[in-house]
Amino acid sequence: MLNIIFFGTPDIGLESLDYLNKSENFNVLAVVTQPDKPSGRGHKLTPSPIKQYALDNGIKVFQPKSIRKEPEIINALKDLKPDFFVTFAFGQILSQEVLDIPKYETINLHVSLLPKYRGANPIQRAIINGDTKTGICTMITELGLDCGDICMTYPIEITPNMNCVELFDLCSKNSPKLLEKTMLGIVEGTLVPQKQCEEGVCFADKLTKEECKIDWSKSAKEIHNLVRGVYKCPGAFFEYNGKIIKVLETEPIDENIEGNLGSFVRISKFGIDVKTSHGLLRLIKVKPEGKGEMLASAWANGLKN
Repeated sequence: MLNIIFFGTPDIGLESLDYLNKSENFNVLAVVTQPDKPSGRGHKLTPSPIKQYALDNGIKVFQPKSIRKEPEIINALKDLKPDFFVTFAFGQILSQEVLDIPKYETINLHVSLLPKYRGANPIQRAIINGDTKTGICTMITELGLDCGDICMTYPIEITPNMNCVELFDLCSKNSPKLLEKTMLGIVEGTLVPQKQCEEGVCFADKLTKEECKIDWSKSAKEIHNLVRGVYKCPGAFFEYNGKIIKVLETEPIDENIEGNLGSFVRISKFGIDVKTSHGLLRLIKVKPEGKGEMLASAWANGLKN
């Protein structure tokens, strides 16, 4: 049985942690996760999903503010004598001292097919850019940004209407076994990590609020991809009568109607058709400021009253 320490914070890593914790091949010694953060209207300090899982399952928890600067935690991790570190959306950069602790390697699960989309938001960027294929990969963690040797990959198709939440789920569900095969392959000597090629390197920078504001001078397809790519987190939006209208579901329509960019050129039971630089964008579901999610047609009917 291999002793591992799991580094992670958001719920995308939960299935992997649960799988490894229940596997006969691994013993999860501890988890390392981000400090509790304020959440909800009361700003109550709330544990990360990974911490909550650990507490529910009797697993030791470390919560460094910056693990590189906390020697007490580093020494505690050394004392546990892990075979592997597994990192999956942890949210902090590890120092070489930390990377050198495991007997074998620190394995990172990254949600793109490296070297494409190194960085913070690979899932969102792949959809926003209109990619039809992405995937997950395991890699040997090095000091640079997602530049370590690739262990294993698993391709995932991005369908035309798939949003980032759905792609998150696919990545999450397919990650556990890839992590398992990677660690077992390294120990058994059947897996030899391969250096990343430098051709095709690109970065998935953290999304900004400005990027999520809909630019009607873009094509209907480009805006549709933005809506899918930032679905609910943080969400694509436009302003109407001084209010923020988040857009949750759309359909690009290859049709041109006279009108100003961003104008509502047609309203029907199917939604609101908006003029773009190329084609119409049908708004199907929206979330007006201060209100819940609703059909765009219902929101449009309310504007008339």
